[in-house]
Amino acid sequence: MTNAIQGRIARGQRWRRGATAWLLALLLLAGAIGSNLGCAPRTEFRSERLAYEQNTIEIVQRVAPSVVSVRVSAPGTPAEGESDGQRVAGGSGFVVDGAGRIITNFHVVAMAIGEGPDDTVELAPGARLSVSYLGSPETEHPVRILGANPDVDLALLELIEPDRAPFVPPIPLADSDRVQVGQKAVAIGNPFGLHSSVTAGIVSAVERTQPGLVGIEIPYIQTDAAINPGNSGGPLLNSAAQVVGVNNTILAPAGAFAGIGLAVPSNLLREAMAELLAGGLSGLAAAAAQLPDRPRIGLQIALRVADYPRALRERLELPPQGVVVTGVARNGPGDRAGIRGPEGVVVVDGQPFPYGMDVITAIDGEPVARAIDVQRVVLQRDAGDIVTVTIWRDGEAMDLEVALEVVPREDE
Repeated sequence: MTNAIQGRIARGQRWRRGATAWLLALLLLAGAIGSNLGCAPRTEFRSERLAYEQNTIEIVQRVAPSVVSVRVSAPGTPAEGESDGQRVAGGSGFVVDGAGRIITNFHVVAMAIGEGPDDTVELAPGARLSVSYLGSPETEHPVRILGANPDVDLALLELIEPDRAPFVPPIPLADSDRVQVGQKAVAIGNPFGLHSSVTAGIVSAVERTQPGLVGIEIPYIQTDAAINPGNSGGPLLNSAAQVVGVNNTILAPAGAFAGIGLAVPSNLLREAMAELLAGGLSGLAAAAAQLPDRPRIGLQIALRVADYPRALRERLELPPQGVVVTGVARNGPGDRAGIRGPEGVVVVDGQPFPYGMDVITAIDGEPVARAIDVQRVVLQRDAGDIVTVTIWRDGEAMDLEVALEVVPREDE
């Protein structure tokens, strides 16, 4: 082979190597440009939604139309930016029966309530109360308060013109006694006026007993599903799209959600429904307000046995259940009957627990687990009636008879 031919072959090989390198460089450059333009090679993702996601979507599709925004206005000092002399507040609610009646929290509508006959709840002069639905959030439908129970912070609303409101199915109530810690929880409501907002989490605790609106203890369901101002009165739902609780309050130092939301258990709503439907104010707080001179027992019972740490319960030999006498009104009915208050206080993890006191385990033969169990019996009695209080003292049960009488509030 001549030198000329060999030279041409060598130059051809160098050209091909050079062309290959240029082609590779161009492909890399095109890929980089395509990536910047959003045209990078597609990565295949699963088209199916996760089962958890799909369940949440189905819950929202099924019940969101039945969750309403509640708007309340009443005469008073207007907030900044308002000029009509009305205070305005809002909350949430949900349809609870086939007649379109709506459950919300009592505290959501309380500022609009005026004085009325015992069997009705009247709006104050100039107050307005309305609801709006997901399908037409700009349309407000006037409602009245049919019944309310401040004890469990619930109110039942009724449409004034039901034929003009959209028909939406009621949301079924679950058995809140069967709720388990760790199960899914979905909250739907109107936080900060944002209609039909959805949050999801779990049930963090059950029977998280805290004083409610009027000081009566409520065994709340605790959730980490975000609840903020405006969520009050909306439903807390399980994975079957059933109401396990009515969102009520949050425990947060700054007033915004910090991971602890509390809901009134659905079984308390179920128990209250008959009286709510009957109309008017119901519950112990309402009865007490109507009977300022009601007979009392003259005791403070601010703690349950269940509130004590297990080790401390065993050390103090407390009974399995009952309420702790944390104070006794001097010369009151309980004092004269011989009921004893605490001898002292022991501090566990920074929290004080009384010791050396009596524990009430029953009243008139009815077992006592919460303060409301005692209040319910006493409220049904008259001044001069005798009630039998079963107490636990020094590891033994005994019965004491207490003659009820009117005790000034400041002495209790």
